[in-house]
Amino acid sequence: MPFARFEWMIAWRYLCAKRAEGGVSVMTWISLIGITLAVFALIATLSVRSGFRTDFVGTILGANAHVTVYKTAAVDEYGRLDRKIYDYDELAERLRGVEGVTRAAPLVRGQVMANKAGRNTGIEIYGITAENLMTIPKVADPQEAFGNINNFEAGIAIGSGVARELGVSSGDRIKIISPNGVKTAFGTSPRIKAYEVTYIFTAGRYDIDRTRVYMPLAEAQNFFNREGAVDEIEVMVVDPEEIDGLQLDLLRAGGDRTQLWAWTDASGGFLRALEVEDNVMFVILSILVLIAAMNIVSGLIMLVKNKGRDIGILRTMGLSEGSVLRIFFICGAFTGIIGTVMGVILGCLFAIYIDTIFSAVNYFAGGGVWDPSVRGLYELPAELRFEDVMSAVILSLGLSFVVTIFPARRAARMNPVEALRYE
Repeated sequence: MPFARFEWMIAWRYLCAKRAEGGVSVMTWISLIGITLAVFALIATLSVRSGFRTDFVGTILGANAHVTVYKTAAVDEYGRLDRKIYDYDELAERLRGVEGVTRAAPLVRGQVMANKAGRNTGIEIYGITAENLMTIPKVADPQEAFGNINNFEAGIAIGSGVARELGVSSGDRIKIISPNGVKTAFGTSPRIKAYEVTYIFTAGRYDIDRTRVYMPLAEAQNFFNREGAVDEIEVMVVDPEEIDGLQLDLLRAGGDRTQLWAWTDASGGFLRALEVEDNVMFVILSILVLIAAMNIVSGLIMLVKNKGRDIGILRTMGLSEGSVLRIFFICGAFTGIIGTVMGVILGCLFAIYIDTIFSAVNYFAGGGVWDPSVRGLYELPAELRFEDVMSAVILSLGLSFVVTIFPARRAARMNPVEALRYE
């Protein structure tokens, strides 16, 4: 029977023996520490990868449309190209009737400048009804909010980054300036109008909070000269990951000249690059685990060399090659198991307390370690997943067990006569 009780007993005595008695060598301790650090690095990387993707996709889907419905350009009665949607209420109703669609909201969009007491910043206006604004998760239920979203019709709602750039708070008034204003004999006069800030939100993504401003739909139609029309309709669905399967039904519901732009079209390139980077990092860290596991071979070879006399005595007493192989396999595998367990503990603690760890690193580094304007997120995210932990455990234990077989076979095939020749 494999792994008999006496095999465990002999292996344990070898592991507990002092170094002077031919026990565990320094290489075994090095391999133990190496596997621990390699598994810790692998779990930490996988958790940050999962957290980053979850937060990034969550902020995209929580504040942006899952798919946006446009109309291709058509020539109006004056010979001009027109992309506006005039039957937007009927179109939105048809889109809501598509199975899997949870929301269809007409929008007016425009890029303008905001001004307050000599401070200017570029913003993007989203003209939307108050009812539809309440259905945007990251705006209706943001990370942080000031003011009252129920007073949206009396003013505008702005991102916290816009408020920070202009130095305004809830109840202040800001000027919205559009270069496409009234055309006169002397040129186009900019359109300028002041609005009260009734609500300030933090969606959790820097580029959204830094540029996004919501305005009541009727006011946006008047400000951007979109009387009776909108620019697009944003659609949200039950399962954003399966948006490709709904596009044909949405095109049919949209009718002629309908054009779609899904969230995967806007962010798909980044997500694909992130996936490629994740796979490369997993391969690199797997190599680190393999290097750490190879140290087990060195430690086990030294143990076999030190225990050559014992092997010869055990073989002459009747132990089979299989028993000797299993004894030294236990010695090597035990190192991999302990290192893996310690690495899993450290990796899980890192993922759980990443905010505290990162705050300490940021403090000792003097701040500025994480720039949200570059990375889009305000903090380093981490999400501990069972499948990530199990992949690290399986990889580490698998490599540890495989590399242990070779020195264990060498010990099993040792000739007892040669082992005892000079004793």
